[in-house]
Amino acid sequence: MPKIAVLIPCYNEEAAIGKVVSDFRRVLPDATIYVYDNNSRDRTVEVARAAGAIVRNEALQGKGNVVRRMFADIEADVYVLIDGDDTYDAASAPKMIEALLREPLDMVNGARVTDIAKAYRPGHRFGNWLLTSMVAWTFGNRFHDMLSGYRVMSRRYVKSFPALSAGFETETELTVHALELRMPTLEVLTPYKDRPPGSVSKLSTFRDGFRILWTIIVLVKEERPMQFFSLVAAVLAIISVALIVPIVIQYAHTGLVPRFPTAILAMGLMIISFLSLTCGLVLDTVTRGRREMKRMRYLNIPAPNTKGAGESPQ
Repeated sequence: MPKIAVLIPCYNEEAAIGKVVSDFRRVLPDATIYVYDNNSRDRTVEVARAAGAIVRNEALQGKGNVVRRMFADIEADVYVLIDGDDTYDAASAPKMIEALLREPLDMVNGARVTDIAKAYRPGHRFGNWLLTSMVAWTFGNRFHDMLSGYRVMSRRYVKSFPALSAGFETETELTVHALELRMPTLEVLTPYKDRPPGSVSKLSTFRDGFRILWTIIVLVKEERPMQFFSLVAAVLAIISVALIVPIVIQYAHTGLVPRFPTAILAMGLMIISFLSLTCGLVLDTVTRGRREMKRMRYLNIPAPNTKGAGESPQ
């Protein structure tokens, strides 16, 4: 059987972590459960350890930092990433793992389904839809819940993931990594419920929403430079044309150019527009090389299979 690791990043989850560990020990008895504490000020560590988890610490604050540390430290064939707030359904894990190994796939995303308004507030639903739509428009429409914290991943996915973000924007990175390398993926519906009494959400709707939006913009610039800089060039060119047209018309009628500063500004914007387009062309070539290197790194790791992802093909 493949080696399965359950990864649970935690910050002040004393009220929920014990049940999360117990539920996953019940549905995945052969898995090793890791809880990475992120400077909790309550009894998260003691409760997790008492429930049977292997507890480790990450001093750098933020979920992205914890995910980076977990992916670097832990060796397994299949990785189950789950939040420690007891909002996701542990019983969905076996079927997600089975789907990953059967295809085989590199990531199975657990799309949240719930009728509990308190669990999934309308503002969070709208924000998730908006951000997911932006990523789908740029990188491909293969996920409907990009910000889900419930994922099952293969070893070659985890060990090829760069993990650069620090906070909750790590879910965006996880999604874009799979889309950018065109990995085989699947999205399944999983039940979602509200937090248990005493557990408080650490997600700030506006602050973290803007951070995720900024991460998407940066990823578009890094992974789709031609699209990004072409858009910038088009905007600058339109402004330049809008400024210069009245001057050209007036020159055609009078033979005079009375607004030299505006004419100079229009010319400068057009020059910057062409420079932006040139940057896009150059960086697109560089990005293609980076993408090929990441793809080769990804292909250097064996695909998951029912005999264990670490075995050599016969």
